[in-house]
Amino acid sequence: MVVVNVWDGLLLSEGKKWERNRRLLTPAFHFDVLKHYVAIYNKVFDIFLEKLESATTAGKSVEIYDLVGLATLDTMMRCSVSYRGEIQQEGSSHPFVDATRRLGQLCLKRLLSPWLWIDFAFYLSPTGREYSKHTKYIHDFDEKVIRERRKLLDSDPSVLKKRHLDFLDILLTAQDDQGIGLTDREIRDEVDTFLFAGHDTIASAISWEIYSLAQNPEEQEKVYKDVKRVLGDRQNVEWSDIQEFSRLSLFIKEAMRMYSPVSGIGRVTTRDMEIDGVKLPVNTEINILIHVLNHNKETWNKPEEFRPDRFAENKERDPYEYVPFSAGPRNCIGQHFALDEQKVALAKLVQRFRILPDPNNVAVPKKNIVTRSESGIYIKLEKR
Repeated sequence: MVVVNVWDGLLLSEGKKWERNRRLLTPAFHFDVLKHYVAIYNKVFDIFLEKLESATTAGKSVEIYDLVGLATLDTMMRCSVSYRGEIQQEGSSHPFVDATRRLGQLCLKRLLSPWLWIDFAFYLSPTGREYSKHTKYIHDFDEKVIRERRKLLDSDPSVLKKRHLDFLDILLTAQDDQGIGLTDREIRDEVDTFLFAGHDTIASAISWEIYSLAQNPEEQEKVYKDVKRVLGDRQNVEWSDIQEFSRLSLFIKEAMRMYSPVSGIGRVTTRDMEIDGVKLPVNTEINILIHVLNHNKETWNKPEEFRPDRFAENKERDPYEYVPFSAGPRNCIGQHFALDEQKVALAKLVQRFRILPDPNNVAVPKKNIVTRSESGIYIKLEKR
């Protein structure tokens, strides 16, 4: 299978480069950094809720995936490079939004078109030429931001003590044991990885979680009571609230089991090995279907039922039977970032609205790069 390589960050790099960069990036996801992002989540999803309320006046249903995707991209832009553009307000008319959406579509088209797997053929095709145009825009944007931030830090290093660090600050100041930092190209690759691999997966998770709230009113009420217990009459979620949500946490786990944001991951064997009597030589590509794991009847009791209580059961689980963020040394470095954002988004949503299903639009999961719906994800809202 072809790999569409827009970047060479943590998601796709390997060997010594991956090991070094994983160590250098780990501080970017330390709790002391993540806690300052909660204020950003609140601001982003306040805008999201206003747009959602406007779109659902007079009981109209609304397709939420695109709106959620704009919100998560807005979050990523703010947290990664402190960009405060009108992402949600401008939508697809914003050049960065247009570029990211089209790149995702073009990557999928290439994956599904074997005749485009050869680079020479791909870049000569109309698909490849459009892909190159959007890639150039994204890279030019990143490189300009990196140049300006590096210039600022070189002229006034004390600026890092005057404000909260974003992802780019940490990348620019990270150094390995030899005192060597990341090159501008490596920084660009990691920023791209954070933006692309992060915003669409979280958008998938939140969208299906909202759909699950609509489809399971009794569970929604339990989540609402949990949120009210923690927040009271406060509108904003604080860092200290994140770990206090109990029912909300169970709900998110079950929604990510039911609708896996990433339906599968790949690994390559680094040595000869044997699994259940099957011999696998070195350099064998193995595809691990997370969606199948999450619906395995040998593991999950009635896997097609939406039942968050299954995660509250006092049951010893195999660590590899539930891996929404992958597992092992190459697990998702940003999983706490992702979960925190989901909790803030859902808490603010259920506090303000009762989420209702649209009986005329049933969402059917479709496994693309992330899990989407064949015909969109529609809901209705009722103000509390």
